[in-house]
Amino acid sequence: MGYIDELKQVGRDANPFFTLMGIEVDEFRDGRARLTMDVRPDMLNGAGWLQGGVYVALADEAIALALYTLLADNEEIATIDEHTSFIKGVNAGKIAATGRIIRKGRRVAFADGEVRDAADDTLLTRTSTSFAVIRR
Repeated sequence: MGYIDELKQVGRDANPFFTLMGIEVDEFRDGRARLTMDVRPDMLNGAGWLQGGVYVALADEAIALALYTLLADNEEIATIDEHTSFIKGVNAGKIAATGRIIRKGRRVAFADGEVRDAADDTLLTRTSTSFAVIRR
């Protein structure tokens, strides 16, 4: 069973990281995905803000999930490059990450992601990525 089929069947528990972080899978189809997560006190850095790696990880997962919706059964992916711009911080509430595939070629895929405050849609981070598409 592939990753997408497993997500459809068992939900977030198909991805141990989703379970650990409390990430909810809102939607995934046609090169797009949306994930949400509550910001918990144990995710904050020493200054009291959501630690930057959490934003990056959430965006990365949304983007990868969006790409998985376009992969053939014999294809896998590996991140080549990822760049995140941090725009605004949060320290509580719910955040939402979206992933969108810009172009999927035979060997490389390009995608963008955003993390926003789920309550008021304020942009928090923007991520740009490229992935290797690997055929088994």
